Amino acid sequence: MRIDFAVVCDYALVDQYGKLSVMGMFQHIWVAQFPALHPRLHLVLRLKGKRTEIGTHQVKIRLIGPDGGEILSGDGTVNFAEPPAGVTEIEAGAILVFDVPFAQPGRYQYEITVDGELETTLPITVGQSQAQSPPPQAPPTS
Repeated sequence: MRIDFAVVCDYALVDQYGKLSVMGMFQHIWVAQFPALHPRLHLVLRLKGKRTEIGTHQVKIRLIGPDGGEILSGDGTVNFAEPPAGVTEIEAGAILVFDVPFAQPGRYQYEITVDGELETTLPITVGQSQAQSPPPQAPPTS
C-alpha cells in the first residue's frame, strides 16, 4: 500500500462514480496576523495497492509545527474490497477537512502513515502578509 499523491487544497469531493475532484491546491498560506486559523483546509490522499492488499489498512495523519510539536492528529481505516476480475491495482481517495490553527510563521508538515509506516510528508509554509497601504488620495480641487 502506498500514497499515490497527497495535496492540500481549498475544496475537494468524490462524485457518485468515485471520481476525485481537487480545487485550489497550494503549499503556501499567507495570513494577516498570528495566531491564525485556516478554516476548512482539505487534505486529499489517494492510496494505491496491489490486488493482494485487499482488506483494512490503518492511516494516521499528523500535522507538525515549526518547533516540532504536534498541532493535530487523527487516524482511521481504509477498506479495500475485492476488485473485479482482471483488475490488478486497487485505489481509494480520502478527503480530510480540518480547521487548522497556525500559532507562528514557518514550515509546517503533514506526516502520513499507512499501516505503521511513514509513507509521505507534505510541507506547508505559513507567512504573514505585508500590510497594504491605502491608495493615494487625490488632491482636493478648489
